[in-house]
Amino acid sequence: MKSSPIIALDFASAEEAYEFLTPFEQSLFVKVGMELYLQEGPAIVYKLKEMGHDVFLDLKLHDIPNTVGQAMKGLARLGADLVNVHAAGGADMMIAAREGLDAGTAAGNNRPSIIAVTQLTSTSEQQMQQEQMIQTTIEESVVHYSELAKSAALDGVVCSVLEAKKITDACGPEFLRVTPGIRLAEGEAHDQVRVATPAKARILGSSHIVVGRAITRAENPVQIYETILKMWEENA
Repeated sequence: MKSSPIIALDFASAEEAYEFLTPFEQSLFVKVGMELYLQEGPAIVYKLKEMGHDVFLDLKLHDIPNTVGQAMKGLARLGADLVNVHAAGGADMMIAAREGLDAGTAAGNNRPSIIAVTQLTSTSEQQMQQEQMIQTTIEESVVHYSELAKSAALDGVVCSVLEAKKITDACGPEFLRVTPGIRLAEGEAHDQVRVATPAKARILGSSHIVVGRAITRAENPVQIYETILKMWEENA
C-alpha cells in the first residue's frame, strides 16, 4: 500500500472521476467514498485497480457484527487496498469485519488493510459531548476507540492530525493513522473542523493523509498534488 497522499474522489459519477485522473501520469492512492460507490458500484473499484491505482474504499460500515462480517467478505473480492468501519460499532463488530475480510480474500492474495473511524474530523468536542453524550475530551474518545480497534486486530484508525501522536504512543508506530481534514495553509476548511496542513500532519504523526477538495477543486490539480506530495515527503 502506497504511503503517498490519498486523493478523495468525491465525484458524482465515474466519468467525472476518470476525467479528473486523466492528467496524472503516475499511479496514485485514491479514495472511493459512498457518493461515488453508491452510484457506480464495484465497477469503479475494478477500473481504478486496472488503471494501477491503490484504492481506499471508504464505506464506514456500522451494523450488527454478522451483517458487517458478511459485507466485508464480499468487499474483500473487489481488490481494494484499504477499507473501514466505525469503531463505535464495538469490538465484536470490528472482529467480525476483519474475519470477513480474511474469509473473502482469495488464497495467495493479501487481504485489504482495515481501519476504524474514531471521531469524524467534522465533529467538534462540543458536538461530541452534547450530541453523542460522550463526556470526555475528544482526544480521550479517539484514543479509546483506537485501543479498541487494536484489540480487535485492526490495522489502524481514521483520526484527525491532532490525535495522531497520542495514538502512536498508545498503539505503536505500525498502527495506521489515516488523517482527513488536510488543507494548504491558505485553503478553506469547508465542513471540516479539526484540520491541518500536509507538513503538520507528517510532523504530528500521520501515517497517511487524505486530501479532497484542496486538490479536486483546484485550477491545476496535478500541480497542487505535487505541492502536497513534496510537503509530505520533505517532512518524513
